[in-house]
Amino acid sequence: MSTPRVRGRKSIINLGEFSVLPKGSMQKRRKVSLAILIRRFLGAIILSITITCFFFVHVHVSTSPTDPNNFNEKIHMFRNLQSWTREFVPPHSSKAPPSAPKLNDSSGDPDYEKLWKPPPNHGFLPCTKPTPNYTTPENSQGYLLVHTNGGLNQMRAGICDMVAIARIINATLVIPELDKKSFWQDSSIFSDIFDEKRFISSLADDIKIINKLPKELANAPKMVKQFKSWSGMDYYQNEIAALWDNFKVIQASKSDSRLANNHLPQDIQKLRCRACYEALRFSPRIEQMGKILVERMRSYGPYITLHLRYEKDMLAFSGCTHDLSTSEAKELRIIRENTTYWKRKHIDPKEERAKGYCPLTPKEVGIFLSALGYPAKTPIYIAAGEIYGGESHMTELRSRYPFLMSKEKLASIEELEPFSNHASQMAALDYIVSVESDVFVHSYPGNMARAVEGHRRFLGRGRTISPDRKALVRLFDKLAIGSITEGEQLSKKVNDLHKGRVGLLRKRKGPIPGTKGVDRFRSEETFYANPLPDCLCRKESPPTV
Repeated sequence: MSTPRVRGRKSIINLGEFSVLPKGSMQKRRKVSLAILIRRFLGAIILSITITCFFFVHVHVSTSPTDPNNFNEKIHMFRNLQSWTREFVPPHSSKAPPSAPKLNDSSGDPDYEKLWKPPPNHGFLPCTKPTPNYTTPENSQGYLLVHTNGGLNQMRAGICDMVAIARIINATLVIPELDKKSFWQDSSIFSDIFDEKRFISSLADDIKIINKLPKELANAPKMVKQFKSWSGMDYYQNEIAALWDNFKVIQASKSDSRLANNHLPQDIQKLRCRACYEALRFSPRIEQMGKILVERMRSYGPYITLHLRYEKDMLAFSGCTHDLSTSEAKELRIIRENTTYWKRKHIDPKEERAKGYCPLTPKEVGIFLSALGYPAKTPIYIAAGEIYGGESHMTELRSRYPFLMSKEKLASIEELEPFSNHASQMAALDYIVSVESDVFVHSYPGNMARAVEGHRRFLGRGRTISPDRKALVRLFDKLAIGSITEGEQLSKKVNDLHKGRVGLLRKRKGPIPGTKGVDRFRSEETFYANPLPDCLCRKESPPTV
């Protein structure tokens, strides 16, 4: 405020841009006084708001969770991990409960033994090196083109099978073309998802791999063929290899389940493991972002990854509608009927659920984890696409486990932007967090669940819990009618059912007795869900002196 100035007999008091004259009529003075009060009041309000905003912004910036010291102080390693690039928590991840109490990860704690302790490995370790009889690849007979099909993990398994098939038929493998036309509509090419250079160099002693077909063969006649599912050595060595007599290029129109799970030479099985777990790594940018997500989850202590298979495509395909509204069930039925490559159209949802063929609902998963004994403070990473029905179907799970995280909560929009419009790349991030989790739980044993289970077995990671859905459905139905109640009674039944379903190392299961033909192979445990005994060997005890 400026000081008063004297001009003759009039003194003028300046209030900002307003002036008050002390002389004049009484009416004028009253009007001017009222104007001054109003303006002073408004000025005080504006000043107060300005100070408040300045203080809020200052505090928000100074306490931002992007401070590297704040984040690094929270890092708590539950077990030894490979050295990863440490990044900062993005500002919006403060939506997660930042002060959530960490779980006790001490090996002497009874809860650790019950809930977190990994199953014993019985001395088994990865062993993928070829036998002494294994030779370098012979001169190639021709080129193998591969058109993969399905989602990320279906394509991964198919690519690894095609590596083995290329070895069997003595072919040069052209970098596979990824599926761009399936439900996921992902435009990614091989190098967007996988480390192409590593893939080629890591398998150089097994097969020759090139980026693209030579120009002189671009227009050459080629045999486009759908290889028979679950085929063994004889089929490829005889029927497929015979095609080299007339063609220099063979194109596999599908890649999924084209190789048998069992009864293959040891070196072919080991090659599949080398391809899957050593050569076919994700691209560096996906690996880096995946490791950042893992580290941010670990900052809250040991965590569960829940592969919640409750997306629209899964429910439409399976015909499972338990706990859905009539309109939701109708929408799923229409999707199934209009999807031409889905063969099953008329499905009885009650019958499917009773047989254990349906994924557990988010509500059922919550009951299941509670019965196993996991406390409400447990950090859970949701590895899934968009949950059908959104938050309306997640309410009951969230009420039991409020600390539900996802890549969208752990990373900023800017960090996820390079991956966000590519379903397979987003699935790759979930895959990394799933493999590294302390406990992995799936609601349905699909391609990702099987792939993660096999990878965790191969690496000797923590528990992998496979719900017995058929038995659980019976318990959930009894719970619904009140014949049993949650608590000790339900907990004992659920824990008794799952003592042997925590990812124990065991020999891969063969076909179900009595099954024949294609059903025989379908009933086998898939190679990539359990690579034992082919790619895991028992560590020899050191000789006694």
